[in-house]
Amino acid sequence: MTAPATPALAADLDAGLRRLKLATMRRLAPELLLTAKTQRWNPEEFLRTLIDAELAARDESNARTRMKAAAFPVIKTIDEFDVTASSIPRATFDYLASLEWIRAAENYCAVGPAGTGKSHSLIALGVAAVGAGYKVRYFTAAELVETLFRGLADNSVGRVIENLLRADLVIIDEVGFAPLDDTGAQLLFRFVAAAYERRALGIGSHWPFDQWGRFLPEHTTAVSLLDRLLHHSIVVVTEGESFRMRQARTRGPARLTKQ
Repeated sequence: MTAPATPALAADLDAGLRRLKLATMRRLAPELLLTAKTQRWNPEEFLRTLIDAELAARDESNARTRMKAAAFPVIKTIDEFDVTASSIPRATFDYLASLEWIRAAENYCAVGPAGTGKSHSLIALGVAAVGAGYKVRYFTAAELVETLFRGLADNSVGRVIENLLRADLVIIDEVGFAPLDDTGAQLLFRFVAAAYERRALGIGSHWPFDQWGRFLPEHTTAVSLLDRLLHHSIVVVTEGESFRMRQARTRGPARLTKQ
């Protein structure tokens, strides 16, 4: 005995759902109508199933949009982060993973040598935040300063900053990787000052805070920037051997192949 064919949705219903942009309901309605009839669903059960499907599809679409807008260079997850092999205390990591600091507009600042988990933790927490419904934006410090610098040409730096601060979390990685000139330092300070107590920042740098004068040309700028950055902040000093070097050793010597 063959299953009954799924009837097409009535033209007026199809047109109405299309006009309301309820694409998932429009796609599932014909099959669900047939199921509802054969299994004698009550109207509420049918309607609830349709609405749940539409909401789930929209949540998934919104998450994809937020992930794309975040502009992560790679995707890392909290589950992939080996807390036991890192220098981040478990209690601190658990608090960071709760994302409560984002809701509280606090900052997460990770400083330490290359390969000790700073970028991984920043990106993993950013990915988790996207999954939790937050808007996130990732920059290296050089990318952020370049973005702000472009606003100088038409005096739109303030507008650029406000647009960036529509995100709930802004990650600024590789702070101090390259020295900043006076203009770049002032732009970075202006951004941090605008975010202060309004938005959460995630900061990654290989320079200890007492050495930020090495890449910020003005001592007063460095002091004022750090004052705002560290006032409401979770600070983690990473240390130890580079994860990448450790993994390279476990893979053994590199092999040369003929081309």
